[in-house]
Amino acid sequence: MRGVLCAFGATVAFVCSLTSANARDSYMKVGLAIKSPIGYTVFCTNNPVDCAKFDVSSPMKLDPVLMNLVARLNTSVNLKIKARSDAEIYGVPEYWTYPDGAGDCEDYVLEKRRLLHQAGIALSNLLITVVRQANGEGHAVLTLRTDGGDFILDNLDWRVKHWSDTPYVYLKRQSETDPNHWQAIEDGQQVTVSASVAR
Repeated sequence: MRGVLCAFGATVAFVCSLTSANARDSYMKVGLAIKSPIGYTVFCTNNPVDCAKFDVSSPMKLDPVLMNLVARLNTSVNLKIKARSDAEIYGVPEYWTYPDGAGDCEDYVLEKRRLLHQAGIALSNLLITVVRQANGEGHAVLTLRTDGGDFILDNLDWRVKHWSDTPYVYLKRQSETDPNHWQAIEDGQQVTVSASVAR
């Protein structure tokens, strides 16, 4: 996959992929309904307003203003949150919540989703997504839907990358029409999201 780095200063970048014969499609292919992660279900019980059905919007226009906003916010959240597992913080294997200075992968995702929505991006374009890492562990990332394809915000990478440029197997994500409906991503397998933190 060829890519071009759209940089905004020394610390933020947005990797905009160009198509190639072997590339994944610009957009993830989603299909059958699938169970939401248990951590998300508990999060919604504790934060029902944040899981309310949203208005569906067209994918965001991929332009320098959006790229700059998203790249800077991704880097900022990655820097301000200390990576710690739920077991370390809460004494349980899995607990989704907004981070208070520390958290694991899904906590980064929730914070980025909240801040980008506050900045004016529709929640239907900010989808919590479950992937499998090369080591087999589950991991959560945030998918940004744009008219140029699906892009990934990740606590393990300061760059915002097209989903086809990431090393993950994509398993499931929120539906773009209802945050409480989850859909399998083509070729995905169900796994448990573990505490993936950058060290």
